Amino acid sequence: MHRHRNVGIMAHIDAGKTTLTERILKITGRIHRMGEVHDGAATMDYLEEERERGITITSAAVNVEWKDTTITVIDTPGHVDFTAEVERSMRVLDGAICIFDASEGVEPQSETVWRQAERYGVPRLCFINKMDKPGANFQEAVQSVKDKLGAFALPIQLPIGRENQFTGIIDLVHMKAWHYDSLEERREIPIPDAMMDEVKAGRTALLEAVAERDEQLLDLYLSGEDIPVKEIVRVLRAATISNEFQPVFCGSALKDKGIQRLCDGIIAFLPSPFDLPPTRMTDADGNALTRTVDPDGKLAALAFKTIHDRTGDLTFLRIYSGTLRRGDAVWNTRKHTQERVGRLLVMKANEREPVDEMGAGKIVAAIGLKEATTGDTLCTRDEPVLLESMEFPETVISMAIHPKSHGDRDKMGESLSSIAREDPTFRCYTDEETLETVIAGMGELHLEVIVNRLRSEFKVPVEVGAPRVAYRLRLRKDCDVEGRHIKQSGGRGQYGLVHVRFGVSEEPDLEWIDSVTGGNVPREYIPAVRKGIAAAIVQDRQTGFPFVQVKAELYDGKSHSVDSSEMAFQEAGRIAFENSILKAGVTLLEPIMRVVAQMPSEHMGDVIGSLNARRAEIELIEEIKGNLSKVRELVPLSEMFNYATHLRSMTAGRGTYTMEPATYQPVPQHIAEEVLREAREKREKKK
Repeated sequence: MHRHRNVGIMAHIDAGKTTLTERILKITGRIHRMGEVHDGAATMDYLEEERERGITITSAAVNVEWKDTTITVIDTPGHVDFTAEVERSMRVLDGAICIFDASEGVEPQSETVWRQAERYGVPRLCFINKMDKPGANFQEAVQSVKDKLGAFALPIQLPIGRENQFTGIIDLVHMKAWHYDSLEERREIPIPDAMMDEVKAGRTALLEAVAERDEQLLDLYLSGEDIPVKEIVRVLRAATISNEFQPVFCGSALKDKGIQRLCDGIIAFLPSPFDLPPTRMTDADGNALTRTVDPDGKLAALAFKTIHDRTGDLTFLRIYSGTLRRGDAVWNTRKHTQERVGRLLVMKANEREPVDEMGAGKIVAAIGLKEATTGDTLCTRDEPVLLESMEFPETVISMAIHPKSHGDRDKMGESLSSIAREDPTFRCYTDEETLETVIAGMGELHLEVIVNRLRSEFKVPVEVGAPRVAYRLRLRKDCDVEGRHIKQSGGRGQYGLVHVRFGVSEEPDLEWIDSVTGGNVPREYIPAVRKGIAAAIVQDRQTGFPFVQVKAELYDGKSHSVDSSEMAFQEAGRIAFENSILKAGVTLLEPIMRVVAQMPSEHMGDVIGSLNARRAEIELIEEIKGNLSKVRELVPLSEMFNYATHLRSMTAGRGTYTMEPATYQPVPQHIAEEVLREAREKREKKK
C-alpha cells in the first residue's frame, strides 16, 4: 500500500473540524500542546480573523506521520460564505472525513459539503463526533446520514455509552473494545455483556455488506465460516474507494476519544494517489488524454490556492504527474506564460519546511510564481496539458470601499489585488460611471472579513458603504433594432450600421448569432459588432447593473468603402444594444438564497412568519428531533441583511441559519421600480 494520503476534513460549522485536526496533530507528534478553538489558540486557525471569531476561514494544510504513512490533512471552513475553500480543496483531495455532531446529525452545511465531495467523487469516512455531548445519539446520527444524504453509511464502530456515560468504542472489524480512562489514556477491555446483542447485530450488518461485494466471502458467510479480518479490510477499502459505502467511526475530538482509531481508518480505507484512476486532461489541441501518478513522467500540476505572504505569494499545487524541482521553469497553460519556481515548501499549518523537489501525488507550496492563480495548470512547455479547472459561484453582494486618506489609494489597490489572487469568489472593480472602488463577495461575513484583513493585515484604513445586492438585468421581450454610428465631417469619417435582433437567451451571458449574408457587413467587422455588444451588457449606463441572458442576432447592415472600421462597427454594436433597452424594456433580477433555519419548535411559527414577510417561498418544514424544527425556504438576498440578529431575538438566542445562492428571479414590479429609480439617482449624483 502506498504510504501517502491527501485527506480533507469537512463539516457543518461547529461540528468539530478544527478540534479534530488539532487532536490528529497531537497524537502524531506534530504539536505538543493542543490548541482550542474556543481559546483562539488552534494551530490550523492561524489567521487573526480565525482566532478572533473561532471559525475556520481559509483551508490550511499540514503534513503528519502516522504508522509509516504521510497524511496531508486539510482543515476546511464550515461557513457557507467560504464554501470556495471547500470546493478547491475537494478538487485536489483523494479522500475526506465528514464530521457530524452526534446530537444534531446532518446539518445544512453538511449537505452542501457532501454534495461537493460527491461532485468530485471523493471517497469518504464518517466520524460521529461529540458522543459525550448532551443529546448524543449514535444510531440517530447514522440514520440521518442515510436518510438526508442518501449515503450507505456503514458503522464499523459502536460507542460504549453516550453523553457523560460515553467511555469507549467497540471495533466491529477486529471485535475489540477500548476504554478511555482519561484524556490520552486508553486500554483494551472485553466487550461489555450488556452490549452483546447490539454488537452482534452491527457485526452481522458489516459482514453482510462485505460478503455481498465478494463471491468467495459470500460463500464463507453463507456456510457459517469466519471471514478473516484482512479480507474484511480489503473489501471495505475497495468499496470505500469506489464510493459504494462510507465507513462510520465515532468518538469525541475534544476528549481525544477515538482519534487513533480514526487515523488507522484513514490509512486502512482511504486511497493513496496511486489507488485512483489516471487523471483526465487535454493536450494543446484540446484532445483528451490521461496520465498516471508517475514521478518520472511529464509534469502536470494544478494551482488550487494562493496565499499572500510578506516573502512572496505562496501558490499551493497538487502534482498529478512528474516531479517539480526548485528552480524549474514551468509553463502556465491557461495564461500562456513561463514562470520559474523560486522555492518549494511543505506546509505544516503555519510553519514551513523547505524541500528541493516534490513528486506526483503530493501537495506542495511554491514561492516565485507571479502569474499562477487558482485553476491554472503548470506543466512542461514542450508537452503542454490542461487540467480540468474549478467553477465557483457568482458573487451576490457588494459594497463601495475607499481609503480614509488619498495617500493610501495605491496601497488599497495593491492589497485588494492580493486578496483577489487568493480568493476566486472575491471581485474588485471600478464603477466606470461613479469611479468608486467596489468589492463583491459571497455574503456579509465574507466582505466583513476582507475589510478587516485590509485594516489589520495590510494596514490600510478604509471606509465602506452599505451592502449592495448583486442585481441583474434582462431584456423584457424580443426586439429588432438598428445601431448607427456615422460621423463624416471632412477627411476620414466613421461609418458602421448594423441591424440586430435581440431576445432572451438560455445562455447565462451573451448568445451570439451571425446571420449576415451578401456581404453587407464585411466579415472582418463582424467580431467588432459582437465585441461592442459584449462590452455594453457588462454594465447598464443608467443603473450600473449588468445584463444577462442576452441573445443577439446580427442579420444585416451597411458599410462604407473608406470610412468603415472595426471601431465604427464596435460602436454601432454598442448603440444597437442600448436601443434594444429602450425598445424592449428591462426585467430586474435578484439573487435568491436557499435559507435553512433551525429553531426550538415553539418558535417555528414566528420564524416562518418572519421569513414570509421577507418574500420567502417555503420548500420544507420538518421536525428534527426533540423540541427542534427546521424550515428551508427560498428568500431574496435583499431581505436577509441583519437576519442573524433578528432570528436570535425571536428564538431567545437559540435559532441558527445557513444560506447559499440558489438562483435569480424577477423582482416584483413595485419593488423593481423603486430599486431602479434609486440606482439611477445614485449614479446621477456621483457624476
